[in-house]
Amino acid sequence: MYTANGARYSDIRYNRCGKSGLKLPVVSLGFWHNFGDTAVMANMKKLCFTAFDNGITHFDLANNYGPEPGSAEANLGKILRDEMGAYRDELIISTKAGYDMWPGPYGNDGSRKYLIASLDQSLQRMGLDYVDIFYHHRPDNETPLEETMGALDSIVKSGKALYVGLSNYDGERMKKAAAILEELKCPFVINQNSYNIFNRGIEHNGLKAACRETGKGLISFCPLAQGLLTNRYLNGIPEDSRVKTDGRFLNQNSIQEKTIARVRKLNNLALQRGETLAQMALKWVLKDNDVTSVLIGASKPEQILDNLGVQKGSPLSGEELELIDRICAE
Repeated sequence: MYTANGARYSDIRYNRCGKSGLKLPVVSLGFWHNFGDTAVMANMKKLCFTAFDNGITHFDLANNYGPEPGSAEANLGKILRDEMGAYRDELIISTKAGYDMWPGPYGNDGSRKYLIASLDQSLQRMGLDYVDIFYHHRPDNETPLEETMGALDSIVKSGKALYVGLSNYDGERMKKAAAILEELKCPFVINQNSYNIFNRGIEHNGLKAACRETGKGLISFCPLAQGLLTNRYLNGIPEDSRVKTDGRFLNQNSIQEKTIARVRKLNNLALQRGETLAQMALKWVLKDNDVTSVLIGASKPEQILDNLGVQKGSPLSGEELELIDRICAE
């Protein structure tokens, strides 16, 4: 039986989600990879225990995380049932719906039918009565925004979620959704989008500015560019890397020599600062306090501990930020 470390909250920072009362750890644990049917249960437990023992109280999932879809939620359900259920009230557990989950016309997108059915299935897989945050995972241009937001509101009012979030929305669409949810008095508190040194899309599509304007939280997924912004690929592609073992989202075609040359220069800057590249890359995402939390993936407990080092050392200087921009423009 798992026994938590009672000192876990002493060394981690918690940030408020925008203007809401909800706080998230500066580093959160994502279940997108490494928690599906191809993963080893003993290692999944070590990842969860290491995270929680070091103050990472937020576990982030989605209905389709695996492989196979649903397996990450089912595996977390086993861990909660067998080891960590006693700590449910100390955890923030989020899940999502939006991408393909089952065959036919009702298994994806943003309809009321799909969102409510999907969350019911997610709760069953995890053995939970509610999730803390339920996200619409992606915009749906064919379903009225009022229907999708109305479904999120119904889910909160049913007691199946405490808060709602939006994922992969741009700034304009997010503000329209926020206005609907505000009228419904639905607690919309956070946006989840990809954001890292190499991918700055939310700076260009208005989302980052819109979160600041509307007082909503922002959590970054892929803050390390799926491992590129670590020391994993400095000397080639390791056999146990995601590129070799999965390849669905990061493949050899993505890792060109020009990209690796940039990574090496960024790594040299991190070493000059006395940090790992991962720590510096996470610090970059968090540099201006617009981002509530960085959502990391991990295959080894040591990676979680290294990422938590983002809280140490000095912030990036203006000169260092300019240098990072120049490296990325090469």
